[in-house]
Amino acid sequence: MKIKQTTLLFILCASAAPLWAQNATLVKQQGPVLYMDISALKKPVAKGDTFKIITGKETLINPKTGKNLGDIFTYSNPGTVTEVQKLYAVGNLNNAPQFAVGAEAVFESAAPQVAPAQPAAPAAQVAPVQPAVPAKKPVSNKAQKIYEPVEQTVINLSAGNVSAPGQFITLSQKGVVTVWNPSGDRLTAALQWQLPKTFTPITLSAVDVKETGSAQIFVTYYQPAREQISTAVLENQHNTLVQTHTLPWFVKELGCLPDKELWAQKPFVMGARPGSAREVDYKHGKFVLDDDRLNTRRNWLTGVNEYELEDDTDSFIYTASNGALRAELKHKRSAESKDIFAGAPNRVKYKQDVLKFYPSVQVYGPDGAATLAAVENTAKIGVLSDMFGMYQSGKIHFLNLQKGRLTITDTVELDGYVYDTACTANAVLAAEVLPDGTSALREIFK
Repeated sequence: MKIKQTTLLFILCASAAPLWAQNATLVKQQGPVLYMDISALKKPVAKGDTFKIITGKETLINPKTGKNLGDIFTYSNPGTVTEVQKLYAVGNLNNAPQFAVGAEAVFESAAPQVAPAQPAAPAAQVAPVQPAVPAKKPVSNKAQKIYEPVEQTVINLSAGNVSAPGQFITLSQKGVVTVWNPSGDRLTAALQWQLPKTFTPITLSAVDVKETGSAQIFVTYYQPAREQISTAVLENQHNTLVQTHTLPWFVKELGCLPDKELWAQKPFVMGARPGSAREVDYKHGKFVLDDDRLNTRRNWLTGVNEYELEDDTDSFIYTASNGALRAELKHKRSAESKDIFAGAPNRVKYKQDVLKFYPSVQVYGPDGAATLAAVENTAKIGVLSDMFGMYQSGKIHFLNLQKGRLTITDTVELDGYVYDTACTANAVLAAEVLPDGTSALREIFK
């Protein structure tokens, strides 16, 4: 494969900028003046910072092995930030062409300036320098079980009895639904189903809504040709997964086995946002929405939950757009995590918007003394990591409500990053994506 010289220059120079680069979305353009959404950035943008607009992307493939080596990006000429507001930045780019609204902008701050060193005063005696001791990662006290990796990039998982007790169900990045039988530290595929290749998989749930003793599988997907989100319902019929229904909703399970419930949202009620959620029932041969409602505050169901964090009152728990974990408490109070957790590797391009489906927040334990399990994904060092969901590792943080704040009580370090989590009666489930694209399912016991 031939690569233009300018592209090679970008590859060689990219390693010099990553530590001070981050990304935003172009929302408006008036000639050379560009307005960019910076509300989700983790580091502040300052007047005088430079930026470039991403104008193209090419996937680099080794022609001999077929291995995907990553993406090559092309950029516009650099512009300069001229004004910074709370949620957006204004930049000037001379001779700018008309960019598409929704294009990605890459910000680069100047490297921190280092003051010239001052000569040190002579010392009478200098103690010998002791070698630095590398800091040790904290070791979690939670019991865990890690299964051998499977040859899939798993973006969602669940647990339930589909064709046998104690099964795990996964959804891959390529739209493959697999029902696994665990044995020892290995997973054996029992059933599989393939989503049409023109559809983009989003999330998966496994709940026995029909109360038959066997879980139905709900696969929510995006259909780009129709700009539509729907859900396929799968059931085991004679050891074959068969699609029995198509639902016009975005659905997600909330809760832990055996008390999981299925909730549904109508997509795109407010622009690119969904409406409130209602619980899914099965009546007279149809899946219907009952009167139980959950106001998700225009968040997708993947990043929310509801639980009694304080006595006698359910709290709404959600991942804020900046990645912080928040909970709405009684008497109009709120609690927030001090640290920023979530990254969103699960994303879909809808019209001019990028929809972010945050990892689920699992909640369990006694009412009024609950434990929350939240995901932190660490981005790869690179100018495009935040915007395009390129992650290298992850953690599961366990938190409690303490003195009005969500406080970390334990952390499990992972070997890969996580699209989503699930919850059983005994454990939090995570399918961590490893550097080679395979996935290892991990049980973190409560």
